[in-house]
Amino acid sequence: MRKKVVKCFSRFATLCVAMLTLTACSVSVDGNNYRDVSPDFNIESFFDGDVRAWGIVQDRSGEVIQRFVVDIDGSMQDGVLTLDEKFTYGLGDGAKSRVWKIEKVGEGKYVGNAGDIAGPAAGTSYGNAFNFSYEMDLPVDDTTYRVTFDDWFWAFDDTTMMNRSYIRKFGLVMAEVTIFMQKQE
Repeated sequence: MRKKVVKCFSRFATLCVAMLTLTACSVSVDGNNYRDVSPDFNIESFFDGDVRAWGIVQDRSGEVIQRFVVDIDGSMQDGVLTLDEKFTYGLGDGAKSRVWKIEKVGEGKYVGNAGDIAGPAAGTSYGNAFNFSYEMDLPVDDTTYRVTFDDWFWAFDDTTMMNRSYIRKFGLVMAEVTIFMQKQE
């Protein structure tokens, strides 16, 4: 009887440790916490014009595996925000360009598409924050992985913004992207 109790407790303890480990690898941002924070982030006005961005990608251990600059030419036409992005890498390699087409589909709701995005991105505005969720086929070395991006933007003012993306596979954060963006005059 004692052996059964010890074995059952051992299994329970192992399950608890596994759950805590998985939870520690997870990041969850609640956009509702930013609804009343100033200034509001307006995606259409922020990206209408030229924006320059500086970013890094970190792997699970925190090592910087990519460093890049992005020049973004944004324009609004007929209710569609177009972001023409050109990437330059100082470390690592990745996409050289990407063109986003983003449309407002309801109050605080957006849909976005780009050539290397698998299906539409779902966007939600939360006052000071904006969230984009989408899947992407991400090439790494000789393999391509379908990953999920949880992409968050926060305004500092009308010309400055921070972006943080959590790249997940099997629900676990595999890499994080940090980007500082600034409107150009």
